Amino acid sequence: MMPSKIALINVRVFDGAKFCEPGTVVIDGELIGSSAEGAQLIDCHENFLLPGFIDAHVHLAGEHNLQQLASFGITTALDMTTRPQSLLDSLRSKKGVTDIRSAGIGATSPGSKHSQFPLWPRESLVSNPTDAERFVKDRIAEGADYIKIIIDIPGPDQATVNALVSAAQSHGKLAVAHAVSTATYAMAQEAKVDMITHAPVDAVPSAAFITRMAADGTVVIPTLTMMERVIIGTPGPNRDYKHARASVNAFHKAGIPILAGTDANSMPLAPFPVPHGESLHREMELLVEAGMNTVDVLRAATGLPAKYFGLGDRGDVRPGMRADLVLLGEDPLSDIRATRCLRRVWCRGVEVRPASW
Repeated sequence: MMPSKIALINVRVFDGAKFCEPGTVVIDGELIGSSAEGAQLIDCHENFLLPGFIDAHVHLAGEHNLQQLASFGITTALDMTTRPQSLLDSLRSKKGVTDIRSAGIGATSPGSKHSQFPLWPRESLVSNPTDAERFVKDRIAEGADYIKIIIDIPGPDQATVNALVSAAQSHGKLAVAHAVSTATYAMAQEAKVDMITHAPVDAVPSAAFITRMAADGTVVIPTLTMMERVIIGTPGPNRDYKHARASVNAFHKAGIPILAGTDANSMPLAPFPVPHGESLHREMELLVEAGMNTVDVLRAATGLPAKYFGLGDRGDVRPGMRADLVLLGEDPLSDIRATRCLRRVWCRGVEVRPASW
């Protein structure tokens, strides 16, 4: 059993822009401490320390997913649909594994593609604008941290999407929209959602549209890992992964915040399974391929999700923050594939065995 206070000496810390000269970071119980007095010393040999990674789009089937995520250095996961409620409740605030936040279930409408999935919960169906307030209140009563709105065609009409976004924001919750085409992106933007998850696969949005997104402060979680799989699984004349990649490039150049998320899922009958944990490292590599530099990609997987989801106790390595930490043996600023070189992982001060590749 690890001592409650350890000092990582001779370690290079990522400060959001660079890795600093070798120094000391103290893990004092569940938090990052300020004094190394009385701590057990661990020489990190000038290895590279980052805040724990955050996957901004997952789905959960059980505690084994949290263990998988933690072993790959993902110390926080933002869930976008998990059912039943009893399962979701059982996964919250568990020590020594990945910490989660969740939307509970996402809103869709009768007749949508998502509503046809096996075992899809009927309580997620929102038929009209009048029903939006009921849906949002029900999710908040269940403990939802933000509200997910699934915008498909067919799916909720514009008035219903508008009402769902308004209801979420009026209750102090972020409105996170699922959208995979330029048409559904336009619906999301018309409703003034806070975030859009997925990248369009049918075309790149126009320059004027992207400028509007930037002006509105929209955040994007492109899930390129999932978009790759969608294109492979359901190819078509109007679907091409290159549109998703080029959209991310255009969003980033316009100053739109990009968060790293994977859509990791392992539910039976899921159309496009994505492995938990390992996939976030693939996502970071795809973001680099899309034109983002390694500094911005590391921020997309650490500090930026913490910032935009309001998680003020993580995403940075400084005293008082949660001791969610990842130690790498190689420099990911030189090569993003170095995020796979996991040496040690801590979830809220508890050391976790890193995965073997």
